Amino acid sequence: MSGLERLGLGLLHRVDPETAHGLALRALKLGLAPAPGARTSPRLATRLAGLSLPNPVGLAAGFDKNAEAVAPLSRAGFGFVELGAATPRPQPGNPRPRLFRLTEDAAAINRFGFNNDGMEAIAARLSRRAPGIPVGLNLGANKDSEDRAADFARVLAHCGPHVDFATVNVSSPNTEKLRDLQGPAALSALLGGVMTARAALPRAIPVFLKIAPDLTDADLADIAQVARDTGVDAIIATNTTLSRAGLHSPHAGEKGGLSGAPLMAPSTLVLAKLSRLTDGALPLIGVGGIASAEDAYAKIRAGASAVQLYTALVFGGLSMVDDIVAGLETLLSRDGFATVADAVGTGRDALLQTTERSSDG
Repeated sequence: MSGLERLGLGLLHRVDPETAHGLALRALKLGLAPAPGARTSPRLATRLAGLSLPNPVGLAAGFDKNAEAVAPLSRAGFGFVELGAATPRPQPGNPRPRLFRLTEDAAAINRFGFNNDGMEAIAARLSRRAPGIPVGLNLGANKDSEDRAADFARVLAHCGPHVDFATVNVSSPNTEKLRDLQGPAALSALLGGVMTARAALPRAIPVFLKIAPDLTDADLADIAQVARDTGVDAIIATNTTLSRAGLHSPHAGEKGGLSGAPLMAPSTLVLAKLSRLTDGALPLIGVGGIASAEDAYAKIRAGASAVQLYTALVFGGLSMVDDIVAGLETLLSRDGFATVADAVGTGRDALLQTTERSSDG
C-alpha cells in the first residue's frame, strides 16, 4: 500500500462508513485509485462457466451498486467485476445509518435494503461500457413488489444485453422474506422464470445463484439439486451472515448482514459442502472473509473455481487486489499447480473431515 493510499484510507475512516463509501466511488471515477490492470499468466488464467478470466479474483456485488465506476474497477486488478444489486424500479433502501464498520473484527454490517437507481438507469450506464474483463450484474427484487420472483427476470431481460453474467440474489438478509425464496419450490419457480428471460436475450450469458451461509445441510442439498435441475451455471457461496458469533465491536448488535473476516471460516465450510454435493457438476465462486492470498487459496482448495471480495478493501485498500493475485500465483507455484483449475477442491475433503471430527468430539 502506498503512502497516499494509506492516507486516503485513514481519512475515509474518520467519516461514517456510507459517506466513506460514496467518497471512495468518487475517487475511483476521478482516477485517484490504483489501476494496475488485471495481472494474468497461464497459471492464473481461469475459465468460469464459459467466461475467460485473466485471474480468478473478482469484486463482489455491493460496492458499485449503480454501475458508476465500471471502467476504473475494471482496471483495478480484478479478473471480473460484479455490480448491483439492481431492482426493476429505483428504491431508497432502508433508513440511515445502515452501514457499520467493525474495525475490531475486520468486518462490516450492512442493512442497505437494495438501494439503487433502478434497472433503466443502470442499463443505460452499462450500455456505454468499453470492452474489458467480464462484468456481471446482481439481480434483486423491489421491497414492495407484488411478485418478487418476477422482478429478477425483469431485470435480466432489461440489463442482460449489456453484461457478461448475471447473479440471482435471494440471499440478502435485508429485504424481508427474501431468503424464503431459497426454498426448493420457490427457488425452482424463480429460476425457471429467469432462465426463460435468458433464453430471450440476444446473447446467452451465464446465470449464477448467490446463497446465504445460514443454511442447514438439508437446505444446501435442496439448493444444489434445484441449481442442477434449472440449469444454473454456477453458485456463489456465500452472502452475508446473520450470525454474530465471536464479535468484539461495539456495533456487533446492529441488525443486518455481517461480512468480512468472521465470515471466512463458515462460508468456506459451506463452499466445501457444496463442492461435495455438486461433485464438479457446477462451478463454485467463493466469497466471504477473503483478505489475503492465503484466504483466496483456501477457498479454491475448498472447491471454488474463482473468488470474490469486498469488505477487506475497506481496511486494506484497492491495492490489495493485485497483492492477492500475485500471492495466489506464488502459492499455486509453490504447491506444483500449473493452473487454478488444478488446485480446485484439493483441500475439500481434509477440511470436511476435520470439521466432522470436531463435531463428533
